[in-house]
Amino acid sequence: MVSHSIRSTKSKKRKTMKYNMFIGRYQSPHIGHMTIFNEYLDRDEPVLIAIRDVKPDENNPLTAHEVLKIWNKIYINNPLVKIIIIPDIASVNYGRGVGYEVTELKVNTLISNISATEIRRQIISGETDWKQVVDSKAHTLLEKLIKNKI
Repeated sequence: MVSHSIRSTKSKKRKTMKYNMFIGRYQSPHIGHMTIFNEYLDRDEPVLIAIRDVKPDENNPLTAHEVLKIWNKIYINNPLVKIIIIPDIASVNYGRGVGYEVTELKVNTLISNISATEIRRQIISGETDWKQVVDSKAHTLLEKLIKNKI
């Protein structure tokens, strides 16, 4: 079982939190996503998970609200994590130095090879290996949501 969702927070008072934003569909939230979020959470820096509101289809079976429920279950007690739904996007753009960075975080091959498509396939076929790469707090909800799509 994997549980990377609880991170300690320092008792510093922050006047204004600046979030480190991650935009995605998260069509099976997994520890690959969490590993990247934890790059900031481990330093007590806040994370904003922005879920793209895409129309469900074969490759994106979960609604944005279903994905939101899963992330809320995982990060329920973490004040450094904020989760929102945003409209689907075509691009992220900026015109000049606007006070934030655009950063690509590199992860090891084991993490980058985690496949949400494979997680969904295993859930549908009744396999259980997927549980090794999904936070244990999300197992029951994710399994229920995916199985209700078939």
